[in-house]
Amino acid sequence: MRDLIDNFPKQHKHALAAVCGVLFLLLLLPSDEAEASKDVTFVAADYQELAVGQEYPLPLSIESVEYNPASSISTKQVRVKSGDSLASLFKREGVPQKDMLAVTRSSKLAQQFTRLVPGKYLTFKFDENNTLVELEYAHQAAATVVAKRGENDKFETSIEERETVVTERYFEGTIESNFWNAGVLAGLNDKLIMNLANIFQWDVDFALDIRKGDQFSALVEQIFIDGEFVGYGDILAAEFTNQGDGFSAVRFEDGRYYTPDGDSMQKAFLRAPVSFKYISSNFTKRRFHPVQKRYKAHRGVDYAASTGTPVVAAGDGKVIKSGYDRFNGHHVFLEHGGGITTKYIHFSKRKVKKGQRVKQGQVIGLVGATGLAAGPHLHYEFLVNGVHRNPRTVVLPKANPISKQQKPAFVAMAEQRMDKLNHNKRLLLAMR
Repeated sequence: MRDLIDNFPKQHKHALAAVCGVLFLLLLLPSDEAEASKDVTFVAADYQELAVGQEYPLPLSIESVEYNPASSISTKQVRVKSGDSLASLFKREGVPQKDMLAVTRSSKLAQQFTRLVPGKYLTFKFDENNTLVELEYAHQAAATVVAKRGENDKFETSIEERETVVTERYFEGTIESNFWNAGVLAGLNDKLIMNLANIFQWDVDFALDIRKGDQFSALVEQIFIDGEFVGYGDILAAEFTNQGDGFSAVRFEDGRYYTPDGDSMQKAFLRAPVSFKYISSNFTKRRFHPVQKRYKAHRGVDYAASTGTPVVAAGDGKVIKSGYDRFNGHHVFLEHGGGITTKYIHFSKRKVKKGQRVKQGQVIGLVGATGLAAGPHLHYEFLVNGVHRNPRTVVLPKANPISKQQKPAFVAMAEQRMDKLNHNKRLLLAMR
């Protein structure tokens, strides 16, 4: 390199020397950072000897950037038990009572929180400081009461409704052994089976009248909330064929069922005053008494059922007798209008007193085996002007039909629903 420089012309050597001199001077000039570093002083008291391998924090003068992530919310769902109140649930969850008062006093809607139903749920939501920020109560399947903490720790309450879609589903079945089993095989749940029986209970004795080959069909509400199936609603229309006799029923906006022509399905008396199971002894003029061991007239119907099964009043009336004797055991007699009396015998326990007025369907006693009874059952009698009549065949007085003003609208609606019912029936028949 040196030999190369020696071979340069003289004037080039002078120029190269000048450039090197300028570069040397630039390297000697301090930078801004170096000037700033001159201002830093070390105080002897702050100095400490550093140990090898040990981490030490450095005091930085850099300005920090504030970061606020979304608050962490924790949720706890609590099932309401029998006897629970809002106060007891707040105490159990360790939530201050002042928060409970703030929620309940927020608006009239908040009173829903004080009407808790066992089996439903309360949902608590807490922030990172374990402070209640939201309370929810699904008081209805499609609606939730929500209280949210706002400014000044005040709660605002609102109703959040979920999207509800109601469609219709068709069911049908044929009875092979009993109505209950046929209903299960058709896809009906327990509630729908009982509701279907209740619709036709004034015309069909489900304990005695059912025969193999009887048929039923029903058009039922199918409910979806936010696209999820949540259950079945009301039976909109139904048919029941019993021993060749057909019965049709359509639900109206008043919640009652009528024939397609507008006559009430309800009668003044129930055909059977106890839940359908089976019959142990029918109405007859000659029956061998299992206790007295002799033939005698049996002027009623015996409904065998488990001890404690509820027995209801067949119709509105007044209790004219509620007592006990060695023949009838615990028994209740009811007096109705039109010279009709009904008798309920062999109770294990009576639920009404003499002189009391009762409504159709009201529980008046429990099935038992008191008095001259071989086993637990209800002995039921139906008298017209003092004469015994067969409860399962006597013509029952009808309830009031639909009003004249509402009849045109009802008949039109009933025709549509019965058309849907029959259309589904034909489709299934064609598929088979």
